[in-house]
Amino acid sequence: MRALVYHGPGSKAWEDVPMPRIQADTDAIVRVDSVTICGTDLHILRGDVPAVTDGRILGHEAVGTVEEVGAGVKNVAVGDKVLVSCITSCGACRFCREGRYGQCLGGGGWILGHLIDGTQAEYVRVPFADTSTYPAPEGVTDEDLLMLADILPTGYEVGVLNGEVRPGDVVAVVGAGPIGLAAIMGARFFSPAHVVAIDKADSRLEAAKRFGADIVVNNDREDPMAVVAGLTDGLGADVTVEAVGVPATFELAAALARPVGHIANVGVHGEPATLHLEDLWIKDVTIRTGLVDTSSTPTLLRLLTSGQVDTSPFITHHFALDEMVEAYDVFGRAADTGALKVVLTRA
Repeated sequence: MRALVYHGPGSKAWEDVPMPRIQADTDAIVRVDSVTICGTDLHILRGDVPAVTDGRILGHEAVGTVEEVGAGVKNVAVGDKVLVSCITSCGACRFCREGRYGQCLGGGGWILGHLIDGTQAEYVRVPFADTSTYPAPEGVTDEDLLMLADILPTGYEVGVLNGEVRPGDVVAVVGAGPIGLAAIMGARFFSPAHVVAIDKADSRLEAAKRFGADIVVNNDREDPMAVVAGLTDGLGADVTVEAVGVPATFELAAALARPVGHIANVGVHGEPATLHLEDLWIKDVTIRTGLVDTSSTPTLLRLLTSGQVDTSPFITHHFALDEMVEAYDVFGRAADTGALKVVLTRA
């Protein structure tokens, strides 16, 4: 089969690799029908995730059809169409029993495209298939469902829920890429007074308006501190969401927060950021970090199937599965191409 293989920082190739096989009786082999690329994959290619080693197949999001199951799989059958979650759950360890699947101690967590071969391939092995896949609902397209593999639950859980957004809040989202847009969409569930999107790319700020931001700030041309202060009598945002993963955006998110405010870090960081405790120690702020658990996926699936959530605006570009390298180029130059999420589909 063919797959997108990582060969060290800055190096990747769409190449022939062995077919995956059942390794444990809880595994499933899934034929990948639709797959996407995540900002985390770009962080990996920059060398920000050293646990990813040469030869790893990348990717942690997919919709596909089950081709084979292990003897211990009970709820997933050959021929089923499934959403493959970015987080794998053993379902039995301490953290999984608490719904904190991202911290799974039983061999799960974020492993696809990280610690084991991932989804940017023609086929993928999915461990713990019963607890790490979701049946595809009737009437939902593969590409709309695909947006629930990672970005929707990540923006919602790590940004909105960790940020404790409440009605009437002023929410500042630093970074209007796909994850920031998902946080903007999720924040709207809680009726905030204002959602402020901050980015350097006008195309992404235009997208932020479509996803529910009522104020946008290009911080190459305008001071976000002044904008947020003007909305809050100088206090700062009730909730700030960092959705990029570089030191400057984390430090901006922290500076924008009001006393007793909440700072939710969603971005994947590859280098240290300065925590300005000389400013923050007296402000009673709460800083939350986190890897998505995907515990919200069933809720988001219900919202998707009932029409309360529309994921189609995330998708800006379509490719065939074997156009993976071209898709990476378009996604990696999002400021120039206007790419939000690219979808690659089996021919």
